[in-house]
Amino acid sequence: MDRTFHPRRSRSIAPLVAVAAASALLVAGCSSSTGGKKAEEKASGIAAGQATTPRMTVALVTHQAPGDTFWDIVRKGAEAAAAKDNIKLVYSSDPNAGNQANLVQNAVDQKVDGIAITLAKPDAMKDVVAKATRAGIPVVGLNSGVSDWKKLGLLEFFGQDESVAGEAFGKKLNEVGAKNAVCVIQEQGNIGLTQRCDGVRKTFRGTTQILYVNGTDMPSVKSTITAKLKQDSSLDHVVTLGAPYALTAVQSVDDAGSKAKVATFDLNQDLARSIQKGDIQFAVDQQPYLQGYLAVDSLWLEKNNGNYSGGGEQPVLTGPAFVDKSNVDGVAAFAAQGTR
Repeated sequence: MDRTFHPRRSRSIAPLVAVAAASALLVAGCSSSTGGKKAEEKASGIAAGQATTPRMTVALVTHQAPGDTFWDIVRKGAEAAAAKDNIKLVYSSDPNAGNQANLVQNAVDQKVDGIAITLAKPDAMKDVVAKATRAGIPVVGLNSGVSDWKKLGLLEFFGQDESVAGEAFGKKLNEVGAKNAVCVIQEQGNIGLTQRCDGVRKTFRGTTQILYVNGTDMPSVKSTITAKLKQDSSLDHVVTLGAPYALTAVQSVDDAGSKAKVATFDLNQDLARSIQKGDIQFAVDQQPYLQGYLAVDSLWLEKNNGNYSGGGEQPVLTGPAFVDKSNVDGVAAFAAQGTR
């Protein structure tokens, strides 16, 4: 089944509306004969709008690299949910898996009420997630780790199936007539990035090459892509796995005097403008704002109403959605706010 969808505003906010509706139903039902006054008083704290439930502390720990604006959008979504749910949000990040695990351990030591984490390198997070579970702290996943969240014992997962997204991307390359593409990976060992390129290779009928770059050094990214384009003039598409790298790849194409086109995963304000101008063909939007929002909100719902999105068995998918010239104008308005 094709799980791709089009990024229209109504669909983007549907999960949020569903959460609000669920809360309203809880309030409406609390006067039943089985609930009584006590149930009504308890449920009054989980009505739609500003929560009046006891203050919670939630730690959001990601593998964000310095300068990667993608995570600013994730964080905005998380902060919006935290403000609504009377949650103190503690954000920390480190692209080094060992350091990220230490940050999660810090959250466990501080006895937070819930933890939301990314699993870019799941093996490094296994032990610390187990410690959190033993301490009675619920842990949910977002963004990276759709293949591993259940193995590690997380309650829920919110994000994109990177393999599915990669396969959809490969099909899109076929549609635009690509023949020879290079997939640029900015962080070796990041399982989600690898799955994206593997998915592209699976469905793309042309040739897919892999190029590793140092994502923490943008001048190096630029020079490495430029050198590749000069070395192989047959390349007609550069596939990047993040908005900042796509924008840099556009510069590399110019520097190399190449005719290659750029397409990418992920979106931000500058990337939306580049699609409007025609510098970038299309982008896959996994809706990072929604990932941050739902991850934090899910911990509040679990604590205050025992809810599990996906029943603890299925991930909640936030993508992939394609953004190109046909629909970018509608998305750009939200990107300008820093929420897409």
